[in-house]
Amino acid sequence: MLDLARPPGWGDLPFFDTDWPDIAATLDADPRDILPPRGQVFAALDLCPPEATRVVILGQDPYPTPGHAHGLAFSAEPDVRPLPRSLSNIFKEMQDDLGACPPHADLRFWARQGVLLLNTVLTVPAGEAHGHKDLGWQRLTGQILARLNDTPRAFLLWGKPAQKLARDIHAPHFKIETAHPSPLSARRGFFGSRPFSRTNAWLTAQGHAPINWTDPEAP
Repeated sequence: MLDLARPPGWGDLPFFDTDWPDIAATLDADPRDILPPRGQVFAALDLCPPEATRVVILGQDPYPTPGHAHGLAFSAEPDVRPLPRSLSNIFKEMQDDLGACPPHADLRFWARQGVLLLNTVLTVPAGEAHGHKDLGWQRLTGQILARLNDTPRAFLLWGKPAQKLARDIHAPHFKIETAHPSPLSARRGFFGSRPFSRTNAWLTAQGHAPINWTDPEAP
């Protein structure tokens, strides 16, 4: 069975006792190449415990292209070229919104500032987008969102699966709900939504530091 340490701050969620053993056994029995690699399945949670989370970006499922997914929604290793298509659209919107974007695909510097890069489904068979949508991961995502409902945070909900799971997130949280940034849907409301500047404006109004979205080398 997949033997992964429970993510700090999240490991007491009921999912890890009630659902994870069965999901892990199913993944172990699947002969297909499963993404992200097993040690990175909970990478987003490892980097962003509840008390550090200020912004949640909720997507759909990991990149199905081998070598892309590394456990954080929309992020990839810095040497991935060309950029995954959804990330390319995110950077296009950021360029329009902020006038700059990161130099590579690795968004872990966002996570270190309290941006939880979460998918509604945490694994995918290589080459089969949505292939694990019925595995039960949404129960974990729902429990994560419930835990984060305790204090005002910003939620960027990209795509209908994300919006459905976060339907109980209301004010005083800040929510931006748009189409997913994938090439299939980005022009149906993701482009022009200005999520990065709007989130920073809200954080600043709450008395919090804004997110550095663009420069991984900044202190």
